[in-house]
Amino acid sequence: MSTASLVVGVTAANSGRHEILLAGVAGLVAGALSMAAGEYVSVSSQADTERAALALERTELATQRPSEEKELATIYVQRGLEPELARTVALQLMAHDALGAHARDELGLTEKFVARPLQAALASAATFSVGAALPIVTVILTPVTSLVVVVSGASLLCLAVLGAIAARAGGASAWIGSGRVAFWGALAMAATAGIGALFGTKVS
Repeated sequence: MSTASLVVGVTAANSGRHEILLAGVAGLVAGALSMAAGEYVSVSSQADTERAALALERTELATQRPSEEKELATIYVQRGLEPELARTVALQLMAHDALGAHARDELGLTEKFVARPLQAALASAATFSVGAALPIVTVILTPVTSLVVVVSGASLLCLAVLGAIAARAGGASAWIGSGRVAFWGALAMAATAGIGALFGTKVS
């Protein structure tokens, strides 16, 4: 949405195709790097928290093992096991992998869902780049005189579809999700188009 809005704003300023493409590509690169950096910092903080929690748990297992066994058994009782069975399960799991059992059942940490900053950053940058590529391709294929309408229409259509898919995946109304995303996308593009038309000058 940000790249589409940027392209619409620059187009509304009566810019040529070269300037519009340059703005679009710059927006794609800047946006992808910004998303990657933000995701990396966020997930790195999560990873630091997870490592600190595991370090504390490791210390407690080394110094307070009986209480840790009782704590794990209590968790299993809360999940529906009989107290004796819960204690047996806790002892057996801790004999096999004490830290792993507490990480999974007490802290909710598993290898599958462990924080991976670099992977998250790359995925975020790739996702943004794919979305930002649409308005850039549209600029290449569409006459400059029709760019505002075509870029806006294509972008809003994609936003509406993605909003509907996301809403359905979350169990909500596809129409509401689609309308919400399309509304804010249209508002952003209208704002940038207005600014471009107000302050833009013909670029020779």
